[in-house]
Amino acid sequence: MRENDKRSRRLKIVGGAVALAAIAAAAVLYGKAPGPGKVAGDCPAASAERAARLAPLAHGEIAALAIDKSPKPATSVAFSGADGRKLTLDDFRGKAIVLNLWATWCVPCRAEMPALDRLEAKAGSRDFQVVAVNVDTARLDRPKAFLDEIGVKSLTRYADPSGDAFENLRLAGKALGLPTSLLIDKDGCQLGVVAGPVDWASDDALKVVDALKGS
Repeated sequence: MRENDKRSRRLKIVGGAVALAAIAAAAVLYGKAPGPGKVAGDCPAASAERAARLAPLAHGEIAALAIDKSPKPATSVAFSGADGRKLTLDDFRGKAIVLNLWATWCVPCRAEMPALDRLEAKAGSRDFQVVAVNVDTARLDRPKAFLDEIGVKSLTRYADPSGDAFENLRLAGKALGLPTSLLIDKDGCQLGVVAGPVDWASDDALKVVDALKGS
């Protein structure tokens, strides 16, 4: 990727944070849940029920959480695992995930990473995982060095150096800035989004994760 293209993509990421916050606020104010027994898009009614349980939990340390009251299938993204294997969100079906997009040049991303690691240590299981995807497109030695420096032990190291994962979410209006965290249930449906950093190791966040995993 040319250097100018990399700068342009980074400007899109930084400049979109305010827009995403506005979209999230509108979703909270104007989103409507489907009626009993109905589905939202291709998502089962259970996804809307989980979203309804999440709504009253969006306060305190995780007040920035905006709930998708009419859940839709999560936007498709691809990235690589620690072993280089190509993955998509379909590889995580059957478990709830917090999909976090971050970069080493993003100061708020760096600040929230230890809490994401603690969340995975506390709540990671066959039913839940923190999927933190690094989207650096240059100097690809930096993510590993940073995670090693802060002592990350529980997070699996995912990456998308192409930047396509972020770009797909940006075009879908789901990730206009970093960090962005998407709450996706076991059926692959997006139930909420957090624009910006939060304390993922807090009791408030753990309650949200418990509701996200709900049957």
